[in-house]
Amino acid sequence: MKSPITQLLHTDYTKPDAYNALSMPVYNSAAYEFESAEQMELAFTGKTADFAYSRISNPTVQYFEDRVKAITGAASVTALNSGMAAISNAIITIAKSGSNIVTSRHLFGNTYSFFASTLAAFGVETRFCDLTNADETEAQIDENTCALFLEIITNPQMEVADLKVLSAICKAKNIPLVADTTIIPFTVFKAKDFGVDIEIVSSTKYISGGATSLGGLIVDYGTFDWLSSPKLHVLAKDSGNMAFTVKLKKEIHRNLGAYMTPQVAYMQTLGLETMDLRYSKATKTCFELVTKLSELPQITSVNYNGLATNKFHSLAVSQFGATPGAMFTFNLASREACFAFLNKLKLIKRATNLFDNKSLAIHPASTIYGNFTAEMRKAMNVSDCTIRISVGLEDSADLFEDFVQALQ
Repeated sequence: MKSPITQLLHTDYTKPDAYNALSMPVYNSAAYEFESAEQMELAFTGKTADFAYSRISNPTVQYFEDRVKAITGAASVTALNSGMAAISNAIITIAKSGSNIVTSRHLFGNTYSFFASTLAAFGVETRFCDLTNADETEAQIDENTCALFLEIITNPQMEVADLKVLSAICKAKNIPLVADTTIIPFTVFKAKDFGVDIEIVSSTKYISGGATSLGGLIVDYGTFDWLSSPKLHVLAKDSGNMAFTVKLKKEIHRNLGAYMTPQVAYMQTLGLETMDLRYSKATKTCFELVTKLSELPQITSVNYNGLATNKFHSLAVSQFGATPGAMFTFNLASREACFAFLNKLKLIKRATNLFDNKSLAIHPASTIYGNFTAEMRKAMNVSDCTIRISVGLEDSADLFEDFVQALQ
């Protein structure tokens, strides 16, 4: 059997290209003509897969989705216009008023806000708990729980939960395990092997290949029996394990209007081709850098799961490989020291985002979590003394030199 990368590179088009183009063309068209009224009716009622309107489906976007399916082995992939669109579309597909979601407080700021505020306004409860504690997690689940959600490495706390333990809990309680896997690309981390039912990816990050476009993916492995879902059990009688995808594609993503654009799909299709090479380089550089930084006296601590001294090291390596990701955090003596460091940087860019080709630095407490109260940041373990680094493709010696001069 061919490797996933080979399958990705040689993914067939849905239909032969008129000019035998080796790269999928960008179909900048809002609508598509039909040969007959009958054919149009079949397309609009979902009886054929013909393209009708690009808010619903588009040839360029579908090819991108097909490439992701080829490399993940997923049952279905839906491409949307941001990582947050992927999270919100997935959860809205599963949740309803009166249901609850179990997750951690250690989440990306907008994800936390979506769960704590946006969903709450629609009658969906979020139960925050320590997902590294199996007993505490299990105690939060009841008959109204519609999903367990987590980030596989939390941002910026760098916490790692045991996915096989969480999967076992979910299976015993008949709820789906939904995981944001953005930190580790699916060329390395095989979510299905760890019991993840629905995978969420911000394709803005590793996939885009240089932070040139926004996107998000919902990857459905078709592994969950939706007959036990409070919301999807009726649909599951006909659609079985594909009930989630049917609900998502025929209703939720159509109504919310967040489908990926063909231009972005084209760019991210190309990004997929080099993602594994870029990830390998960035993680190698990341490990070299954190090893050196750990010895600098100005830095009070370095948090990277690939370091043998990290509390999550063994678990992270078993789930994500020897160099788990190209993001790390470190602490300085104070908020003022963090700002002084950032202001002195010459090579590393002061910017948000992750996994650009350029290395990026940010102070999470004053930016991503800047609108949260001090009490909320404390509960989420977001410190005023922490800086987050996204490692790019520069030489590690050049990055270390920038660290040294900025710490003076």
